[in-house]
Amino acid sequence: MIYVSRQEHFNAAHKLYNPSWTEERNKEVFGPCANTNWHGHNYDLIVTVKGQPDPETGFVIDLKQLSTLIREHVVDQVDHKNLNLDVPFMAGQLASTENLVVAFWEILNREVSKISTAKLHCIKLYETPRNFVEYYGE
Repeated sequence: MIYVSRQEHFNAAHKLYNPSWTEERNKEVFGPCANTNWHGHNYDLIVTVKGQPDPETGFVIDLKQLSTLIREHVVDQVDHKNLNLDVPFMAGQLASTENLVVAFWEILNREVSKISTAKLHCIKLYETPRNFVEYYGE
């Protein structure tokens, strides 16, 4: 099995805030991430697919097509947006990196199958250089 990854980047704002909690409880759990006026991150997204190379191209997946797919279906939807207010697929969810990566998986898993026989293997989403989430669709 061969694993191929593509990295993309986007910037977005969000607020971690549970509306069923008090302001004090939100600040206690989420700290400055519950800031009333939002805060932002420079996210790095790494999408990994797996498969066998095509005998005619030698590719598991055409990385140009994968990049276009990621940009059109994910990055363009979240870049320079407020994840809590501007992103329909995040409506009604806490805008955590964990929830965001699951939403990305649902979108990309469907879309990758339209361009390749490769299977989505993993999505890594870096919120900061030291904080990231990995998701394998499980």
